[in-house]
Amino acid sequence: MRLRRHDVDLLPESSRVIIRPFIPGDTQRITTIIGRALALSEEEVARELAGVKSEFDSRHFDIDSLLLQHFNKVVSHVFTQRNLSRERQLLIGALFSGEYALESAALFNPSIVPHPDQTGVEEGALRFVMSLRATGEGHISSIEFRSGRIHADGGIHLDPVSRFVTIPEVMPNPSYRKESFRTKLVEMGFDNEWTTELLDALEDDFTRNDLRRSIKTLRNGSTSISRDLQRTLECALWLADSNYELRFSEKLAISERIIFPVSANESNGIEDARFVRFVEEDGSVMYYATYTAYNGRAILPQLIETPDFLRFRVLTLNGRAVQNKGMALFPRRIQGNYAMLSRQDDENVLIMFANDPHHWSEPEIVLRPAEMWESVKIGNCGSPMETEAGWLVLTHGVGPMRKYCIGAALLDLEDPTRVIGRLKRPLLSPEGNEREGYVPNVVYSCGGLIHGRTLVLPYAMSDKASAIVSVPLDDLLAELTGS
Repeated sequence: MRLRRHDVDLLPESSRVIIRPFIPGDTQRITTIIGRALALSEEEVARELAGVKSEFDSRHFDIDSLLLQHFNKVVSHVFTQRNLSRERQLLIGALFSGEYALESAALFNPSIVPHPDQTGVEEGALRFVMSLRATGEGHISSIEFRSGRIHADGGIHLDPVSRFVTIPEVMPNPSYRKESFRTKLVEMGFDNEWTTELLDALEDDFTRNDLRRSIKTLRNGSTSISRDLQRTLECALWLADSNYELRFSEKLAISERIIFPVSANESNGIEDARFVRFVEEDGSVMYYATYTAYNGRAILPQLIETPDFLRFRVLTLNGRAVQNKGMALFPRRIQGNYAMLSRQDDENVLIMFANDPHHWSEPEIVLRPAEMWESVKIGNCGSPMETEAGWLVLTHGVGPMRKYCIGAALLDLEDPTRVIGRLKRPLLSPEGNEREGYVPNVVYSCGGLIHGRTLVLPYAMSDKASAIVSVPLDDLLAELTGS
């Protein structure tokens, strides 16, 4: 099969940095550091702050607001009653800040979707958004974005990438859906009287402030705080913190928008976002992405919703089938139901259906390892793509020597539990310098895109960098159907 390798390389760039808190865990150390800043004269403060600004101001959009945010994180440890000048607050903020290079280690596992704004795009072309997993110090992963165009002649162009990166505003009082919240608490083992009492006091849609008030009322109304009550309330707050809303300024280019871990369950990274442009039965569009939250010990499948890549809502997924990695949503309902691919057993590709994209159960195996190159395990490489011949599913297969290849399968449009065809040989295998990287001998993708009669496939090379190939759709379908 003819593959067109595009002259597009997405390589990790160490100069793209954000400012993160750099706060010791020891309270005494925090106080000692603040004491050194308080001992300076205003002239010394001005001189030291000028040095910081001279070295770091040009690397960030608005360094002052970030330093003030970090000052406010330690302000409770400031042991003086006198008012501090803005300059001293900024300097203290700088003492508890540090730069983090988001993609210094790797830029990989891409997915691609049509851009929500196609204004000004020439006939036969398509503007796209690509998501990437960026990994830096400590192997903490975040989500980055790129934009570009697929031209009418099949060429691919990426828009220029700014060296600036910005994390979004975390909305301070997000909203929740009570029944989804209740379902998740029950799944986590908190099917008790305290959960019922806590949630019965809330409206069908409630905010984090509403939840805090309900928790306070429950505490105050209890004669004693039992261990079960304490654990239920702690878990309710943990679950609330795992569901949040983000907002970027529309002035930011898409490459400047970074989704960095927010909640405790993401403390070690946001992994492998699989974006899909989902079209509802009424024609409305929402972009969804499944991803894996990782805290260093356990994983938690999560769901992102965004209409425009400016506003994002992050939600926990619910149901007995929400396990393991590699969940991928179909781009529309099938027979009135949402459909999802998954890999609960870490070996096969499973499919499940639901009337709500947040609740999943009853998975069934649709693809098992068949060829030697996928004989260890298989999984999906992103959301299925609709063709006239069936649902095109990109797969990854792991074979001898833990070599990852990308394959493909075709599922029936009306009954995607029925397999129409599968590739016997890999569509894409690691070769040449693609074999070298953090995890060698791996090609992997989190989602392709069909444009016209071409499959556009961005893919990662050995967990280090990313590239793009395109495949004639007719050739691929012919091989899958045997025609």
